[in-house]
Amino acid sequence: MLIPEWFTSDTGSELWWQAQQLQGVPRIERIDAQQCRVTFLWRQPARPVEAPPIQAVWLNITGITDHHQPEPPVSLVHYPASDVWYLSLTLPTEWRGSYCLIPDSKNEVGLLKQDIFQRREWWREQFTHAQHDSLNALRSWSAGRGMSVSPLHLPDTPAQPEWQAWDRGEQSPLPLKTIVWKSARLGNERRVWCYGTAKEEAATYQHLALLLDGQFWANTLPIASPLQQLTDRGKLPAALYIMPEIIDREHRGREYPCNADFWQAINEELLPLIKQTFHWRQDPARTLVTGQSFGGLASVYACLNWPQFYGKALSLSGSFWWPNRGHAAGYLLQQLQQKAPVIAPREILLEAGCRETLICEANREMDKWLSHYHIPHRLRYVEGGHDALWWRGSLLDGLQALWQDE
Repeated sequence: MLIPEWFTSDTGSELWWQAQQLQGVPRIERIDAQQCRVTFLWRQPARPVEAPPIQAVWLNITGITDHHQPEPPVSLVHYPASDVWYLSLTLPTEWRGSYCLIPDSKNEVGLLKQDIFQRREWWREQFTHAQHDSLNALRSWSAGRGMSVSPLHLPDTPAQPEWQAWDRGEQSPLPLKTIVWKSARLGNERRVWCYGTAKEEAATYQHLALLLDGQFWANTLPIASPLQQLTDRGKLPAALYIMPEIIDREHRGREYPCNADFWQAINEELLPLIKQTFHWRQDPARTLVTGQSFGGLASVYACLNWPQFYGKALSLSGSFWWPNRGHAAGYLLQQLQQKAPVIAPREILLEAGCRETLICEANREMDKWLSHYHIPHRLRYVEGGHDALWWRGSLLDGLQALWQDE
C-alpha cells in the first residue's frame, strides 16, 4: 500500500487529524477525467492495555464489497506508531454509495474459506461491530441490515441539491400525518405516513404517489422536505405522498413480491381510506407507485396488473429475478412472456445500479418485454450498487419525469 504524499512527519498528531477534518474525510483526489483516488481514514481509539489489539479495519462499500467471495474484504492499513488506519482506492468519478468501517480484533478470516453458510455467519458477526465513519462530516443513517453507514459522493455524480441541507445536519424532518390502516383482507394493521405538498390545508389533490417501504422515506431518509422544495420551485405538482410501513421484513418478503392479495387490499381498503382522510380526486393518469428492490418489483407488478388504479410506476433496483435468485427471468417476466397486459400502463421508469449484476440483467429483460408490448418506458443505469444514496435522488428525478407535463 502506497503511503499518501500528504502523510507528513506529524501524521497522527492532533493537529494532523484536525487538518484532515478540514480537508474532508474520505479524502477525494481526481486522477483523471474518469477516476478519483479516495483515501479512507479511521482513528483508533485509546484501548485498555489488556484489550486485544485491532487486527483489521474492514471496509464495507455497498456495491463494491463482495460478501460471497471466500477471500476477506479489504482492510485499512495501520500506519506505524500512530492511531491512523488508512486505505486508498480508485473509483469512477460518477460513483455514489454508502460505506461503513468494521474494526476487528479477532481476524478469523479462515471461516470465509469454508462454505456459504459460514461466510454468512462471518459477515453477520462483523456487521454487529460496523460503524459509520465518524470523521465524515455528512450525516449517517441506518442501512438495510441495521448498521450505520456514511455517504460518499464523487465529483461527477448527479447533483442532489434537495438533500444537501439534510446531509449537513441542518434540516429536521417535516411533520407528517399518520393514519392506521387495519386490513381485513390481510389480517393485519400498519401505520401509513402521509404528506401533502399543497400550501392550502384543505386543497383537493389530483396527483398521488404511493411510496413503498414507507417507514424508510418517512423516518430514515425523510423525503418530505425534498418533495416540498421541488413543489415550491414548480418542479413537481402539488401531490399527496402515501408511505405505508412494511410492518417487518417477514411481511415485506411476503407482501411485496407479486402478491395479488396485497394490492387488492390497497385498492379496496387503503385508497378508500385515503379518500376519506384527504380531498383526493382519484385519476390513474396522475397516480403512480414507486419502490426499491422488492418494492421496485411490486411497483411494476401493480402498474401492469391494475393500470385502472396506477397509470405509472417508478422502479429502483427492481428485483425482477424473484423468486429465482441467480436467474434473471422471474415470475413477472414469465407473466409477460405468456400474455400482454390487458390495458397497457401509461409509463414505467426503470433504474438500476450498474454494480448490481443480477438486477441489471433482470432489468434488461424487463426492458425487452416492455418494448415488445410497446409500453412507454425508460431504463437507466446509475454508477452505484443496491443503495439508498442514489435511490433518493432517482426517486425525485423519476417523479419529475413522470409528472413533467402536469
